[in-house]
Amino acid sequence: MDIRKISNRLSASPQICADDVIAIKEAGFVAIINNRPDGEEINQPLHDDIEEAAKRHGIPYHYLPVISAPYAPKVIAKMGDVLAQYEGPVLMFCRTGTRSTRLWAFSQKGLVPGEELISMAGDAGYDLSKLLGDLV
Repeated sequence: MDIRKISNRLSASPQICADDVIAIKEAGFVAIINNRPDGEEINQPLHDDIEEAAKRHGIPYHYLPVISAPYAPKVIAKMGDVLAQYEGPVLMFCRTGTRSTRLWAFSQKGLVPGEELISMAGDAGYDLSKLLGDLV
């Protein structure tokens, strides 16, 4: 797994599978957010399988699939609501981690300065610099 720390409360990752859930829990994550819709690629792990593994290991799992920006305001708000439930750390994932990181940044707009969101994402290896105008 390629887990990238964005903050003490949040990390992003490319696609995970059900077998990764125990390692995610052992790494101290308190919840998982899946931002990847089923069926994007052949042989992609299904969200039901990951959710089942999360339940089996006692880690909350949230399925908030998004395809690409612009994201619906209700999905952005839901992401913010889910993140607010946890002191952290939470692991979010999609195909590469970028979509999740973008969704997180939009959910934090108005709470965290746009420049800081871009810097945090950049430190984790996700370039959101083109979003600056949308995040201020």
